[in-house]
Amino acid sequence: MSETPSAPAEPEPEGPASRARAASAEGRSAPTAPGSAGPQGSKGGPARIPIPGPPPETPKSIDLSPGEPAPIRTATLWAALATGVLSMLLLGEGLAVNILVVTVPATLAVYVAGRRAGRRPRPWALVWGVGGVALLAVPALRAAEWPSFLAVVTALAAGSLALHGGRTWPAVLLGPVGVFTSLVTGPAWAWQGLRERVGDDRGRVVPLFRAVVVAAVLLLVFGALFAGADAAFADLLGALVPDVSVSDGPWQFLLLALGLFGTLAAARTAAAPARFDRVQVPAGRERGRVEWALPLVGLVALFAVFNAVQLAVLFGGYDAVLAKTGQTYAEYARQGFWQLLMATLLTLLVIVIALRWAPRTRSSDRTLVRGVLGTLCALALVVVASAVRRMDMYMEAYGLTRLRISVLTMELWLGLVIVLIMAAGVWGARWLPRAVAVSVVAVVLAFGLASPDALIAERNVQRYEATGRFDLPYARGLSADAVPALDRLEEPLRSCALWDIKEELDERHHVPWYATSWGEAEARRVLAERPPVPGSSGPACGESGAEFYR
Repeated sequence: MSETPSAPAEPEPEGPASRARAASAEGRSAPTAPGSAGPQGSKGGPARIPIPGPPPETPKSIDLSPGEPAPIRTATLWAALATGVLSMLLLGEGLAVNILVVTVPATLAVYVAGRRAGRRPRPWALVWGVGGVALLAVPALRAAEWPSFLAVVTALAAGSLALHGGRTWPAVLLGPVGVFTSLVTGPAWAWQGLRERVGDDRGRVVPLFRAVVVAAVLLLVFGALFAGADAAFADLLGALVPDVSVSDGPWQFLLLALGLFGTLAAARTAAAPARFDRVQVPAGRERGRVEWALPLVGLVALFAVFNAVQLAVLFGGYDAVLAKTGQTYAEYARQGFWQLLMATLLTLLVIVIALRWAPRTRSSDRTLVRGVLGTLCALALVVVASAVRRMDMYMEAYGLTRLRISVLTMELWLGLVIVLIMAAGVWGARWLPRAVAVSVVAVVLAFGLASPDALIAERNVQRYEATGRFDLPYARGLSADAVPALDRLEEPLRSCALWDIKEELDERHHVPWYATSWGEAEARRVLAERPPVPGSSGPACGESGAEFYR
């Protein structure tokens, strides 16, 4: 039986399937060992070989490194050296106008380094910079050290924010401390640039160094001779040249190192700042409406009941409440303030956590979040007002102190933050991190410029004029800022309150003008016009203290 020849089949296109079938056909034609049959499909045919896809992409790590900065310029090196020398010469006697003088070459070093790297000052960088300089004016105006310390620390944080920039929460929170990461890389960057310059210009640097040394020796020798020959010239030289003694050597060296290395770190940051804006905070897992809203609605109801009671007390009078509770006026105020302050802090924490877990899939979810949290913020403001009122009652009973004015300022700032959160719920929250940071700078600046010690003395003097009660031991511990207010007291209480301050100022009679604040200078003027009666720290003042401190 013969077979009819068939038409030749069209060649199959080359591909993975055709190669698999060809390999399967070769496998059927070739002898196979028992148990080594090729792969079979579900119907006994050849199985398709899967083609592997591309490997999964590994998540990219966030790169916060600033990269290599531009080479340091000679002007930056000289400005950093000038900052270190001025810090050594001017800052040893305390902070006043001298810290503003030291800031000038440091700012110049930062500006030159930033321009060398191609960076230009942005509007927000100018805001932080101006705020930092304004904060540094507090030590120049006020004699009290504790608000000046707070102002200087906040100024350093504002300066670091000016160098790093950023608008997100990670950038605002990490930016104030970001410059400290350059305390090691900054000097290394400067050393590398210095080595390059010395290697290229060794023939010019060495003669210049010798000339500077010879000039310093000549000025030192002839200046000492002229000072010994003429008393007027010695006084002039003593006023112009800071006093640097051998015993203060370690302290002077520390100030030199802080000024030099701090400026180099700031310049290094300006040339290549860390990118804190790249820090990604993962969003929290959304919760269901009931799971999210039920605890908050219960908290809102509790706030509403408490605020209703506060309004009833306000309009019903405190006498009925005090008679019912058996507490005194001051005890009622003192008992409530600290709890209300803690309630305000916890409210902010609850808002942060609630926003992280809030439902946000639909527009109705966002409306629910705004409504619940907006109501909670509004009720929290009433709690803030109640806390402020209680502190005012407490100050009426016992006077004003540094702790009381500090926590009162903090409570007012927390109320401002709550207002900003409410505004962010209406207009969006992109601006909120910067706004909170600006509020910190503004509150610290206002706190320092208001002169807390002067406010304490003024309030306590008014309390004495109204009630005849005065906390004399506490008034003695105030700074020179309190002198104008304490000067209004009658004798012998006035001399008793001012004597310790006068003795402290007398111990600082050698302090030069650049380390003397305006508050200290004003106190010296008042005490020079009306000096306290001698012996005002003896037993008579102790008797006065027992008489007036009630």
